[in-house]
Amino acid sequence: MDDSTVPAEIEFSQKGAIGYILLTRPKALNALTLGMCELLLPQLRAWKSYPAVKAIVVRGGGEKAFCAGGDIVRLYEDGRARKPYPRDFWRIEYRCNVLIKRFPKPYVALVDGIAMGGGVGLSVHGSYRVATDCTTFAMPETGIGLFPDVGGSYFLPRMPGATGMYIALTGKRLKGADCVALGLAQAFVPRDRLADLETGLTQTHGTLEDIDRIVKGFAQPVTDAPIESERANIDKHFGKDSVEAIIDSLAADGGEWATAKRETLKIKSPLSLKVTFQQVKIGGTLSMEDCMKMEWRMANRFSLAQDFYEGVRALLIDKDNKPQWAHTTLAEVTDAEVNAYFAPMPGDELDLSDIVAET
Repeated sequence: MDDSTVPAEIEFSQKGAIGYILLTRPKALNALTLGMCELLLPQLRAWKSYPAVKAIVVRGGGEKAFCAGGDIVRLYEDGRARKPYPRDFWRIEYRCNVLIKRFPKPYVALVDGIAMGGGVGLSVHGSYRVATDCTTFAMPETGIGLFPDVGGSYFLPRMPGATGMYIALTGKRLKGADCVALGLAQAFVPRDRLADLETGLTQTHGTLEDIDRIVKGFAQPVTDAPIESERANIDKHFGKDSVEAIIDSLAADGGEWATAKRETLKIKSPLSLKVTFQQVKIGGTLSMEDCMKMEWRMANRFSLAQDFYEGVRALLIDKDNKPQWAHTTLAEVTDAEVNAYFAPMPGDELDLSDIVAET
């Protein structure tokens, strides 16, 4: 097929002083592909050093999603066949995450619609995030036998109280108001005002202060974030020192909320739960760069394990919602098995030296 007939998956343009990124896979909920990341990284690098571009704005095309994550089915198919795609994808995606975190100019994410997994990585590390009444934010990876990557190690343990651990383990879906209440977004702008906000941003001088002023002109106060009613329970139960202790605490509580969350955890991959718990605990002590190096090790180990492929099969391929996890209970997952996911990979670590040097 002639390349000219292949629809673009990501588009770049300049509007005023703004470098504008549009994800253009709306039928696939703007899920990230290797090709998109291969275009994004050099474009961000170019804009970083281009004086006429003062700030970056990123959003998803269509009405359903900002970005629903990585192209999980492709990762599943090529991973099962032991093809290089998953490693190539994670390597460049994680480098993009670090560059976004370290980007020296304002990076504004308009998180309208679904933002999960890779979409979180494209937004939460930016310097300014806008949520809407249509935002759905989640890290659902423990349900597919994986872990909350794309920098989950960094931002989850830095969320208020035990909310990061709660979101990591349960895959809880947050609405736009929740995102503002938890610091995942700086402002709440209704979708019907988003187009006008975008126009306003193209007229900005590009400073973070100017961007904040313009956004606040369209924003609405958040007074009814649903997550706030859960905070006491979240901190009570999800601040424990192990997954087993969390589940025991929920069981001892016996209330409706606690029972529902216990049932949620019971259907997740036991291996993913225990590895994710350790990931969040460790990540709170690490820099963004070291978090991504750790996640590179974890991703490579998960790509060789049963649970990722079984989880994707059950939820996304066959859709029988009956994953047969490698372990039937948390007790079967040993500390040694968990620790192996974090062990160094001599000669195959994630190299971020050039990204760090540039920023």
